[in-house]
Amino acid sequence: MPRLRSVFALAFAVITALAPAGAASPPPAKIVLGDEVFLREAWRDLHGRCVGVITNQTGVTSALESVVDAIRHNPSICIKAIYAPEHGFRGDRSAGSAVASYTDPATGLPVYSLYGATRHPTAAMLSGVDVLLFDIQDVGDRAYTYISTMAYAMEAAKEFGKEIWILDRPNPIGGAVEGPVLDPHFASFIGLYPIAVRHGMTVGELARLFNDRFGIGAKLRVITMRGYSHDMLWPDTGLQWVQTSPNIPTWETAVVYPATGLLDYAGVNNGTGTAKPFFFAGGYGVNPHELARALDARGIPGVAFRAAYWTPTSGFWKDKVLGGVELMVFDPRTFPAVRTGVEILTAMRALEPSWLSIKPAELDRDWGTDALRLQLQSGASASEIVESWQPAVRTFETLRTRYLLYP
Repeated sequence: MPRLRSVFALAFAVITALAPAGAASPPPAKIVLGDEVFLREAWRDLHGRCVGVITNQTGVTSALESVVDAIRHNPSICIKAIYAPEHGFRGDRSAGSAVASYTDPATGLPVYSLYGATRHPTAAMLSGVDVLLFDIQDVGDRAYTYISTMAYAMEAAKEFGKEIWILDRPNPIGGAVEGPVLDPHFASFIGLYPIAVRHGMTVGELARLFNDRFGIGAKLRVITMRGYSHDMLWPDTGLQWVQTSPNIPTWETAVVYPATGLLDYAGVNNGTGTAKPFFFAGGYGVNPHELARALDARGIPGVAFRAAYWTPTSGFWKDKVLGGVELMVFDPRTFPAVRTGVEILTAMRALEPSWLSIKPAELDRDWGTDALRLQLQSGASASEIVESWQPAVRTFETLRTRYLLYP
């Protein structure tokens, strides 16, 4: 009998291998994405005009079909070009790496880099394009550069007389807002406008804010989602997560990114170069158990801290055994991500100041303010630092309500 079962198993395996592959698809999503609304109906408003698509590997429908492929399946839509942000059209380039322009072998379309020789679409890049479509998944953090790419594309649309349509997508970490609000003196590609670090908005809502409040003035249209609300976290949408960049492989990584993503230039390793980027915080010579006890004692909602060691395989810390904590987020709805980053910095300062090594210009740029650094150096507590941001945060929250599209 065992031999007979083996024969049957082998026969089944052979038949399965030779059979046509089934059209497996993920379970139905609980919302309708902006790109799906465009593909189903809004495309008709093009009236024969040609599009260029700003997208990457995250620009997919709920069935995981690339928006570029889906557009090409409709012979009534004229598509002229693809535009790639940081990390490239396929999402395989590391942070900060230049992205080259090329011809995509799968579609034959030109792929113009918006993270190489220029970050603004040029007149030549837009030749033959009437409407730019933006379809990229954001992570809800001001420092994530896709929203800056969107803003620059809006500026180019204004300059060259094009329309720009934002195919809206969820904010994976919900509608919560945490400061600081960027000081315009520290504006850069990782923070163009005075918005909060954790802004609680979708890319479509941000586009409305940028266009109106910050004076871009492009001919803008947001193709809104259906069934979405700001109290949703990513799992509530029923969508499948496509990694947004090499260091954001899961939606849970997006939850911790606002906590540890801005700690690099304080001399803190955040786990980049490991299998769990942004889940760690520490450095060379840090005592993990002391730091874990100190942070757990602070009673930060929604998170516990595990004493941990790790060894990055790339970057500045490559092959060094580092100590610190792993963030164990058990309630992402109550987890105050940005505050947690400040708690980590002040705890490390209190335990051993030498654990921090601040690069002022870079830290100020990343946080969009010099207030954090100055207060950290003056001995202010985490609660004092966070509380000092609140007047600007409240002003931003009032402003953003004018541009929200969802309950």
